[in-house]
This record gives sequence, C-alpha cells and structure tokens, in this order.
Amino acid sequence: MSATTPPAWARRPANLAKAVTAELVERIVRGVHPPGVALPREADLCETFSVSRTVIREAVKILQEKGLVQVRQGFGTLVTPPTNWDMLDELVLGVTIAEDESLAILDDLVVTRRLLESDMANVAARLADEETVERLRALVDRMDELVEDPLTYADHDRAFHDTIMQRSGNRIARGVVRSLEKQAINTARYMGRTEPALCVASNQGHRRVYERIAARDPAGAAEAMFTHITEAWLVRRTGRSAPVRLQR
Repeated sequence: MSATTPPAWARRPANLAKAVTAELVERIVRGVHPPGVALPREADLCETFSVSRTVIREAVKILQEKGLVQVRQGFGTLVTPPTNWDMLDELVLGVTIAEDESLAILDDLVVTRRLLESDMANVAARLADEETVERLRALVDRMDELVEDPLTYADHDRAFHDTIMQRSGNRIARGVVRSLEKQAINTARYMGRTEPALCVASNQGHRRVYERIAARDPAGAAEAMFTHITEAWLVRRTGRSAPVRLQR
C-alpha cells in the first residue's frame, strides 16, 4: 500500500469502532495477541488502523464487554483467557468456529444444543396440541419429498426444530439454540455433506421425534431428540456413522 492510498479501514462504510473490533477479535482468537499479553499501545493501534484514539477506546470497550480483554492500570489492555470470552456473542463465536480446525467448538455447540433441545422436546410432548402435532407431521412428510433439495430441506429442518422449541415455551433455551446456530449454519464444517441419503437418514430421526410427541411421550421424545441430534452431527462431522462419543 502506498503512503497516499487510504487503508481499507478508512474506506469501510461500517462504524469504524465495530470494524476495528472485528479485526481485533479475529487477531485475538487466532492468537496474534495471546492471552496474558497486552494489546499494542493505543497510539500504535491508532496508526495501524488509521483511526482516532476515540475509535480505539470504543473498540477496547466493546472487547471488554465481550470478555476478550481486561484493562489493568499500569499493565495496559491485557488479552484474557478463552474461558472468559462470551461464546454467545455472534462475533466471538463466528470467528472461533472459523479458526477451530479441531471442530471442538462445534462439538461443544452440539452438546449444548442437544441438552437444551432434548429438554424442550420433553416439555413439548406434554404440551403439544393437535395443531402442533399436525405441523410436525406435515414438515416431516414434506422433508421426505425434499431430500434432493438440500437447501429447502434445511429450511424445513430448522422449522421442525423451532416448532418444538416454541411449543415448549422455554424462550431462553430457544434463544440460546437459535443464537448458537445462527453462526454455525454459515459454516460448511457444521452443515457437512448434503447428499440425499444423508437427508433421508436425518429425516428418519425427525420422524421418531414427531411420533413420540404425537404419542404424548415426554421421555421418548427427549430420547429421540437426543439420539437424532447426536447421530446427525456425527454423520456431518465424520462423513459416516462413526463410534465417536460426545459427552452427555
């Protein structure tokens, strides 16, 4: 870049503090600025991003809110350990997923989703009215017809799960699951392969959940949901039904 060419930061239409924050989050997650080490001095960050001190201070404030840094008098702005990070934050989770080649963060996401959705399926089976049962049946039947259309199938898949979550009435659990999936569904490593045979196998799991809810069997619905989410992820994760165990 020449001395007269404005840096990318100066050309970004988005709020500068948010743009700087996004870059710093990525650098922290990637380990460019590791835990326990101070971020570069304010003046150096201003020069790096060609922004004012006000922008840098706002970015640092946002990083603090996300749990990524801690300002300590005499030590500067220290990067915190990953255990302090807000993993429900969309930016933090999205970058962590993108950078985690081991898929460990996606394993954790699936375990969390599985526990919450199993409980919500239990409650939904107790509370389900005929309208809910009919909607689940219609979605399962329609997904059988959509196995050659993975994108539309995925939309119906999410609608199936969301119908159960809504029926449970647990708005917090539903909000957590939706927040987690909002980032994960944008990654190929979470979505996995999409050939028809895998959609067929996945929908068999949906149908077992639907049947247990229709039978007003809370324990059966919870177990069916637990098994479905586990098996669907293992297939997406490994490309086959493998004896990988996710912690319960």
